[in-house]
Parts: sequence; C-alpha cells; structure tokens
Amino acid sequence: MVKVEEIQQYGKEQFDTAVASASSLQKSYQAIAAAVGDYTKKSFEDGNAFVEKLSGVKSMDKVIELQTEYAKSAYETFVAESQKIAGLYTDLAKQTFKPLEGMAAKFAPVTTR
Repeated sequence: MVKVEEIQQYGKEQFDTAVASASSLQKSYQAIAAAVGDYTKKSFEDGNAFVEKLSGVKSMDKVIELQTEYAKSAYETFVAESQKIAGLYTDLAKQTFKPLEGMAAKFAPVTTR
C-alpha cells in the first residue's frame, strides 16, 4: 500500500527536478544566445574591416588577394563557431532528457538472473 508521505515525497522530488531542469535550460539558452551574438558581432566587424581595406586598394591583384583572404577567414570562423554552437545545442539536448532518465529508471522493471 502506498502511503501519503511517499506520494508527497515523490511529488516533491519531481518538483525539485523540474526546477533544477528549468534553471539548467535557462543557462544553456543564455550560453547559446551569447555565442550567436558574439559570432554575429565578430562577423560584422570583420566585414567592416574588409570593406575598409578594400576601399584603399588600387590594383585588381590586391583586390583578389584581399577577397581570398577574407573568404578563407570568414569560412574558418563560421565553421569554428558553428561547431561551438552545435556543441552547446548538444549539451542542451542532454540536459533536457536527463530528468527523464531518472524517472524512467524508477519505472523500469528490474531484471535479475
């Protein structure tokens, strides 16, 4: 027979888990937003610097050289930042399902051999 105290304790555990999960998710979303904001700011600044350099160039060879350097740098930055942000999303997904693991463990049948 299930006692009222056991039900209350179970409810309290679930509530505490939900609060901890919500706090963790909020921190993850903030980290993702900060990473995207930082990348956007850096990309904008790099673009402005490229245009400033480009405006002072007089030869076509130098224009092509600058364009190539900028494209390479922009691509490398994009790949690096994308991997960083993807890692943050992976952590977010893990944190999202972590409380469900604990609940599933309580309800999973225990097998003995």
